Amino acid sequence: MSGPPLGRPPKNVSLSNKQQALEDERIRNAIEGKFGIGKRRFSLNRVMAKLPHTSETAIAITFLVMNLSTLLRQFFGLFLCFPKRPSFLGSQLLLKVIIGGIVNNKQLSLLQS
Repeated sequence: MSGPPLGRPPKNVSLSNKQQALEDERIRNAIEGKFGIGKRRFSLNRVMAKLPHTSETAIAITFLVMNLSTLLRQFFGLFLCFPKRPSFLGSQLLLKVIIGGIVNNKQLSLLQS
């Protein structure tokens, strides 16, 4: 990520520089959005620890909970993908996800054969 250059802005800005700035802004917006979600839904703005180490721990635990909630939402989304009567492959796949998850496509191809 690059930021805006310091000093007076140039009169002519190349197209590649404009595209790079636009891409950087998109990335920044996504990151700021996650911080906003952390503040609104997970009380990230209410960290009142006195020591810096304790504050860092509280923030790290908050982000851990945010990641776990995302994983939980994805896990429960699997149940919505399967029909009411899952096929044999569907039940095998669900069992594999519950036991340990699919690590790569090689395991998925083993289930299909």
